[in-house]
Amino acid sequence: MRAPRRAQRVLDLVIAVPALTISAPLQMMTAVAVRLTSGGPVLFRQQRPGLHGVPFELVKFRTMRPPAPGLTDDASRLTRLGVFLRSTSLDELPTLWNVVKGDMSLVGPRPLLMAYLDRYTAEQARRHEVRPGLTGLAQISGRNSLGWDERLALDVWYVDRATVGLDLRILARTVLTVLRREGISAEGEATMPEFMGGE
Repeated sequence: MRAPRRAQRVLDLVIAVPALTISAPLQMMTAVAVRLTSGGPVLFRQQRPGLHGVPFELVKFRTMRPPAPGLTDDASRLTRLGVFLRSTSLDELPTLWNVVKGDMSLVGPRPLLMAYLDRYTAEQARRHEVRPGLTGLAQISGRNSLGWDERLALDVWYVDRATVGLDLRILARTVLTVLRREGISAEGEATMPEFMGGE
């Protein structure tokens, strides 16, 4: 393990373990709210590509109803509580457990869908040379309002320049981005349009 990666792991644990403990009451209240407003399950679990594309199970608070007749796209499936949870990033709190386990880091390229792995160019696929992050350079640079090419280019830029100092700056700017509720969705989308492949 390279020295910067070891230092990043220490930073992850120093922040994520206390954050999990401190946020436990808030997570419990959020879980109850999800259960009461849309039934179970409370948590959303999905396989996502981690370091070197190896799959892991991502866990978040559920913000959407299951697919059903008339509920086929993100906009129709997103619950009213889900909109709030996403805008405040409260849906991400359980993902701190992925950080503690080592599946993710606090900072890195966001873990996208397994289906996207075969759609990346060789350069874009370099985003998997580091652990995926709870937040990242793309998230503080526009979040879901960015186009895919720009977003993935920022991920690779981070891979080439990752340091603990950069991670700390990204974490600080993430707090401001969340408080301002910036870039929650792409224009005309409930979340982001599907990534169809790089060129």
